[in-house]
Amino acid sequence: QVQLVESGGGLVQPGGSLRLSCVASGIFFSTNVMAWYRQAPGKERELVAVIRTIGNTNYADSVKGRFTISRDNTKNTVYLQMNSLKPEDTAVYYCKAAGTYWGQGTQVTVSS
Repeated sequence: QVQLVESGGGLVQPGGSLRLSCVASGIFFSTNVMAWYRQAPGKERELVAVIRTIGNTNYADSVKGRFTISRDNTKNTVYLQMNSLKPEDTAVYYCKAAGTYWGQGTQVTVSS
């Protein structure tokens, strides 16, 4: 059974930073594409960043230069480092594995 567990969300002031983590189990982590999505209230879920098996990455235009996705295959973990956070980054952030499996989400709130 595939399980994805996100952590690291919270309340942060504008301009601050957070690092999200997602630990995967039940899959061959190193051979799967991993991604972060987010969903703000009243909006559709959107792709934030994706990292492929060889480490190449893509980002939504709205987070380029501020967010960094990375993976540690020895820990079955994917990370999302978020810097220079803005109020519009407020959302529930979800981890997705293999284009199929979702985590439960972690809330990120950017507010003064």
